[in-house]
Amino acid sequence: MKVKTKSKKVNKAWLNDHVNDPYVKLAQREGYRARAAYKLKEIDEALKLIRPGQVVVDLGSAPGAWSQYVRRRLSPSGAAVGELEGAIVALDILPMEPIEGVSFLQGDFREDAVLAHLHEALGGRPVDVVVSDMAPNLSGIESSDAARIAHLVELAVSFAQDHLKPDGALVAKVFHGSGYSQLVKLFKESFRVVKPIKPKASRDRSSETFLVGMGLKQVRGG
Repeated sequence: MKVKTKSKKVNKAWLNDHVNDPYVKLAQREGYRARAAYKLKEIDEALKLIRPGQVVVDLGSAPGAWSQYVRRRLSPSGAAVGELEGAIVALDILPMEPIEGVSFLQGDFREDAVLAHLHEALGGRPVDVVVSDMAPNLSGIESSDAARIAHLVELAVSFAQDHLKPDGALVAKVFHGSGYSQLVKLFKESFRVVKPIKPKASRDRSSETFLVGMGLKQVRGG
């Protein structure tokens, strides 16, 4: 019974935090599907990554808050609907409600067939920005979780090397802890400029942070 009570307390605390979270309220007011939109917004405002006319790929896109933010950035007037300059291709293992102007593929990024579909959806267009909010289901076993996280980030880096323009950028979610330094090393080997960013919208107690790589060191072409 104690375990159950503790679990209820944790859920109640989370719910209380969530309801009173300023970013949750802001997302509801501004029409975003999740508070996560403000993580990408802060990164983008700091580094000026996303502009009208670009091709952007959103990995781990569901429920769609990052695609919504990108869609507004590619709109000449910053609108959530209507005219769009550029293209957005989003992918997630989970379903995602449609967003005007966003091409969505449902599938597992770790599977070659899904990657092939993503490649087809791009139609040979080089990509300006890849944003990845992908995260595996965590087991609580640190070494196992670190390996799963690293695998997704490595795949995102590999995809970026195959599809990004030479001056393109990759934004990827990572977690502080086991394996983090190796991922920073991978980014530094792959990009000319690497910046770790912990947005204010990322909860303090969360170990998540974001690595941004800008300008490929080697262009593989895909």
